[in-house]
Amino acid sequence: MSTPAVLAANKAVVQRLVDEVLNGGNLDLIDDLYTPDQASAAREWIEPFRASFPDVRMDTIELLAEGDIVIGRFTCTATHTGTWLGHPPTGRRFVAIDEVNRYRIDNGRIADTWTLEDNLDRLTQLGLLPTRHDE
Repeated sequence: MSTPAVLAANKAVVQRLVDEVLNGGNLDLIDDLYTPDQASAAREWIEPFRASFPDVRMDTIELLAEGDIVIGRFTCTATHTGTWLGHPPTGRRFVAIDEVNRYRIDNGRIADTWTLEDNLDRLTQLGLLPTRHDE
């Protein structure tokens, strides 16, 4: 059973990821915040995302913790200035994209993640969806 101190520490790991890595760009912390087998996978999406959206801002709406699980609800805002998912930069901004993430914490490090984000809204705001033409 997790104590309130352990639950708070688990939430703090996630908040550091948001504040210092995603918002702050301190990619060196990835190795400290993730387990060794998860750090490279995290780096594979964080580095290109930050390169495509260097002004990314994740706002924490809510963090809930139970046992070794932390659930986070966030909104994400950024400007598209680098290639993302094969799309050249648009210079457009997406605002307040909803995201929900589930993290499993093991000995103070993120050992597993699962993410649900509104990429349809993100792509729409960036103008990256194909337009439909009626015949």
